[in-house]
Amino acid sequence: MSNAHPPRKSRTPECEAREAERPTCDGREQVVLVGLDGFERWLCPAHAAALWLTDPTLRFSAKTRPQAITAVMQQAFGEGGDRR
Repeated sequence: MSNAHPPRKSRTPECEAREAERPTCDGREQVVLVGLDGFERWLCPAHAAALWLTDPTLRFSAKTRPQAITAVMQQAFGEGGDRR
């Protein structure tokens, strides 16, 4: 018998929009966007920003951490620019 415990955390899924030949993913945080039909899309911040900006029906799931939403906003609108 083994006393080893299995890991508690499962590995987070990769970005659904990831391309094997030329990955265009950017950012480490996992973003979950939900459509009107309830279908979830698990994406990197770069792909989530592109979809979120082009489809106003998408919303962030409660599964998305605040840091991931911040990463999406930075991808969509930049780092904040010049504040005077």
